[in-house]
Amino acid sequence: MSTLSRSVYSPVLRALVFSRGLSSRPRATTLVSPFFQGTKRHTSETCSIGLSKLKQKKKALPLHHEPVLKRSAIPNHKSNDLLVRCTEFDCQGNVRVVSGEFKKSELCTQHGLLPRDLRKLAPGINVFLPSILVRKNSILINLLHIRTLVKADLVLVFDIYGSIDSHTQSVFMYDLEGKLRQGSKAMGGLPYELRAVEAVLISVTTALNAEMKILQSLVTTLLSDLEEHIDRDNLRRLLVYSKNLSAFEKKATLVRDTLDEILESDEDLVGMYLSEKRRGKERSLDQHDEVELLLEAYLQQTDEIVQIVDNLVSNIKSTEEIVNIILDANRNSLMLLDLKVSMGTLGIGSGALVAGLFGMNLHTGLEESLFVFQYVSVFAFILTVGVCAYGLQRLRKVQRVKMWNEQ
Repeated sequence: MSTLSRSVYSPVLRALVFSRGLSSRPRATTLVSPFFQGTKRHTSETCSIGLSKLKQKKKALPLHHEPVLKRSAIPNHKSNDLLVRCTEFDCQGNVRVVSGEFKKSELCTQHGLLPRDLRKLAPGINVFLPSILVRKNSILINLLHIRTLVKADLVLVFDIYGSIDSHTQSVFMYDLEGKLRQGSKAMGGLPYELRAVEAVLISVTTALNAEMKILQSLVTTLLSDLEEHIDRDNLRRLLVYSKNLSAFEKKATLVRDTLDEILESDEDLVGMYLSEKRRGKERSLDQHDEVELLLEAYLQQTDEIVQIVDNLVSNIKSTEEIVNIILDANRNSLMLLDLKVSMGTLGIGSGALVAGLFGMNLHTGLEESLFVFQYVSVFAFILTVGVCAYGLQRLRKVQRVKMWNEQ
């Protein structure tokens, strides 16, 4: 507000306050001129307009003044988590649905499963531990790259496209379709569900065998190279192959333990006969020869793979120990060479000490003798040789390594 406005408004405000205090005196209102009355009327109208706008804004604002987010701005992760992609095979081995979207709730209701059962089969969840779960009317298999639901007349294969195992799973699809179409007679009387289980085991053991052969070839070539030449590149490759081999050994061991675990449970073996359950036929706990022979055959294959990997791991450890021994021996040789050079330097320094004593240009009376130079030279040489010989002799005693200390 400028100086002029303050000078004009201050008497008016004082007059208004004075007029309110003395309401019995109407003369106080005469202090306000028509100009100031118009100004007062203008300010009152402006204040009323401002109050009306504030009331409208209060009505427009939410009650707690929280930010309102549009529904489209929030990503819909929940709907994506409730859907899974599956490929469905019917009872004849034909592909009914290719990469179809199914709701998890519908799968649980339709196949009599619990939500925790589907958790290990969902493609979005990385489950490291393999498992074979036998339920009332289905078999849930999670082995390496295969996650499938097997029933008496239906197979659901959960898609994992986009991963490194998608090609292996595609090959498994063709093999599964062929085995399901062959029928029970062509497969030795195996029912529908056991043919599907065998297709899964064939794919798993084939994948393990192929990976094992690649690692075996690489490790064998590297070990032969290390026998001829030990350098930094070979040692770095040995470290990488050792880590890969350890991870593969753990993976193959888990598959073997899973098969061994289900073979020890008679209830699970009998429960895998889903076709007979569907027809209402019950088996005793000792009538599971077909399933037992089937699982034992692939258990032996996985056990052979684990044994081969164990041999490779032991060869790598033996090579690492030998390499460490060779490096230690080379290090000791360098240290011995350094000590020998130090002994020679000490001997030469002892002879140089004698020459230094006679090089001080002091009169000793020996300068006029004819044989002093020869005597001193021979003495310095003998002293040098003696110090070197004594040092090397002590070094040989230290160098000798014995299993037991003998006095």
